[in-house]
Amino acid sequence: MKRALTIVTGILLTVTCMAQTRVVYGNLTVFKSFPVQNVEVTSKKAKATTVSDSLGNFALVCLEKDVVQIRPQAFQAVNKKVNADTDTVKVNLIFVDSKKNREIAVGYGYISEDNLNFAVNNLTNENNDFCSYSNVFELIRGQLSGVTVSNNAVYIRGGNTSFTSGASEALYVVDGQTTQSIEGIPPCDISSIDLLKGSEAAIYGSRGGNGVVLIRTRKE
Repeated sequence: MKRALTIVTGILLTVTCMAQTRVVYGNLTVFKSFPVQNVEVTSKKAKATTVSDSLGNFALVCLEKDVVQIRPQAFQAVNKKVNADTDTVKVNLIFVDSKKNREIAVGYGYISEDNLNFAVNNLTNENNDFCSYSNVFELIRGQLSGVTVSNNAVYIRGGNTSFTSGASEALYVVDGQTTQSIEGIPPCDISSIDLLKGSEAAIYGSRGGNGVVLIRTRKE
């Protein structure tokens, strides 16, 4: 009787463990245009490993609460959490441009030399992770140095007024036009974001005295 109970318990545990595993499908691109192949993708908890194919696609065994780990050389590492509702994972990898990394990316077969050269020369605005930010102010915190964000306003550090004073708020220029607020701009719509200050902001006269947040969108 005990032996039978032990066998049944073992079967139930096995079934439970199997039920917790699932297949997550993914796709890897770079510069939001080109598939990245031969990239090793690992599930942290399930400890499964696979490799992306010529279209950048992969299928990976994961547990219900797992982390998909993507760490190709020459690109920024990426971790993507998996939950019970995650069926697909799409990742635009960020290429870290340098002569050595170009050699690595081509040598490892991640991307062809022709595609990489074209992308580096023509698609630099696509080589970002802006979509990973929840809003434009989180993006600014993550991408621009020398700024402070408070109450949905951007201030240049080291200004001669307090951050709570509107007088020191930076000027916002979106697609060449000044605007009072950037709050409603989705990060995914932004192709590039820069900070101008000092002599660089002089083109905007006294309005640029507190610095300029320069945003270009994909709608431009």
